[in-house]
Amino acid sequence: MLGSKKKKKEENHKKFLKAINGRKTAIVHLTHNDLDAAGCDAIHRLKYGEIFTIWSSISRFEENLEILAKMPGRGDTISISDIGYHKKSPGLLKLAKKNEWKIEWRDHHRWNDSEKEEISKLTDYIKIDTETCAAGIVARDLMPGDEHSKEIARVVCDYDLWKHEDPRSKILGEVGSKWKNLDPIRDCFFSGKLINKEIEEIYDEISKERNDAINKSIEKTKIYEGRYKIAFAPMFGYPSETAHAIRDCKDTDIEVIVSDGGKFSIRSKPPVSHLIAREFGGGGHPPAAGGKFEYSIIDKISILLFGRNRHFKELFLVAEKIPGESSDNHK
Repeated sequence: MLGSKKKKKEENHKKFLKAINGRKTAIVHLTHNDLDAAGCDAIHRLKYGEIFTIWSSISRFEENLEILAKMPGRGDTISISDIGYHKKSPGLLKLAKKNEWKIEWRDHHRWNDSEKEEISKLTDYIKIDTETCAAGIVARDLMPGDEHSKEIARVVCDYDLWKHEDPRSKILGEVGSKWKNLDPIRDCFFSGKLINKEIEEIYDEISKERNDAINKSIEKTKIYEGRYKIAFAPMFGYPSETAHAIRDCKDTDIEVIVSDGGKFSIRSKPPVSHLIAREFGGGGHPPAAGGKFEYSIIDKISILLFGRNRHFKELFLVAEKIPGESSDNHK
């Protein structure tokens, strides 16, 4: 079984490399794997037409950037969106520039001044704006004055920034929580619409599945209380919606939704999600971020038997030391 999985992974990697080398477009869009990223990709296509898109989790970003950086750029552009600074980014960008890639980076996550300065020297264009979503930046930069691009960005920001004022954003956000649905959403945006019949049908199908998944997570939630009240729960899908539901019923400050492999999605009332995630190889923005625990065999067994492992306590202790005010309810 392990051998077949490894072989399949190697085959997929070779196909990926072949596809990049055989690209017929001058734009490679390296972006996140959520609704905001789908909006960014649609707007890129409205601007440039056909492009080569790489949907990337936060934890796979450095790996994907390294693959591109090692390839001949031939003067083409790597456009990065909706992904923040990573420790290996400077070295990988230097390699990409050496291999004749142009680099553009648009992001709305939190960067410190030294990170901005470092990356600005290695890119042809960079824009960091924490006041909007990534699609908002891309729309403003690539399609200024285009009303459809503005509307894409507005609805995407409504979900991504947790405003929840437009009911369409809830549908799009939940449908976009699965990788396989990013292409249909992007294609719908590109066609000039925001929601079509296909997306509505997908949403209807996942509604029951979503509620079942959330209830399973709530049943298995573990609470750690100190400076903050932190919930750890297994991920059965829909991390954002699960975090909302746990906060509502458990009155928590921080929710950490963890996958079987150790990847986690973190949400928080205090603006600290991105700071905590960075300590675990990830990133994001203050109310929502993601990272990864490095699981050992013992960690996996502990999760199966007890629903927790050493990393829960580790993250709890990190949160205890993060600068900022404690919750009013849980000091």
